[in-house]
Amino acid sequence: MAQTVQGKGPSHIGIRLSNAAPASHQEEARSQAEEALFGFWVFLMSDLIIFSMLFVTYATMGHSLAGGPGPHELFDLSSAAWETVALLASSFTCGLATLAMRYDRSVKKTLFWFAITLLLGLAFLSLELHDFMTMAAKGGGPSRSGWLSASWALIGTHGLHVTSGCLWMLIMFAQTARFGLDPLVQTRFMRLALFWHFLDIVWIGIFSIVYLLGVLS
Repeated sequence: MAQTVQGKGPSHIGIRLSNAAPASHQEEARSQAEEALFGFWVFLMSDLIIFSMLFVTYATMGHSLAGGPGPHELFDLSSAAWETVALLASSFTCGLATLAMRYDRSVKKTLFWFAITLLLGLAFLSLELHDFMTMAAKGGGPSRSGWLSASWALIGTHGLHVTSGCLWMLIMFAQTARFGLDPLVQTRFMRLALFWHFLDIVWIGIFSIVYLLGVLS
């Protein structure tokens, strides 16, 4: 009887170790994901500082027209409104993609909603590019005045961020096709969603301060 108990002892220990190993691995993966998200929050805060500086520069240059055209002559509120609709809708579809990834764990639903988000982001960029071309055609290039330099810098920096977000989505499509929705891919999608929602918030500030106040004041 004693030999039987001793013979079972190591097997019991082996079972406990085998059960503990996956739990330890999952805990380590969860810890790494939390650290990655925290680091990305730090990046977003640094990006927020950049946009804050651009907003302050724009406010400082608000009346530096140097005899050139101002917001009343250059801005098209209807176009800016459609850009806002496109970006707000893309933020909504990005949220749906995140929910599909976390709760449904469906690759098709996740990629579908991110594809809609990408199309809306591209629509936003096409409208913004059209606005820049129209402003330049009216003599509102970035070198015309201090106000125009600040406007182009603020709006253009946001547009570059949206472009980066669209490229990021294309990369994530390729990674999902290769690896599926594994924990690493999900963490990257979460960071992408945070980045996209952040750009939506910044654009609301641009639309309110640059476009609405510029045209209605």
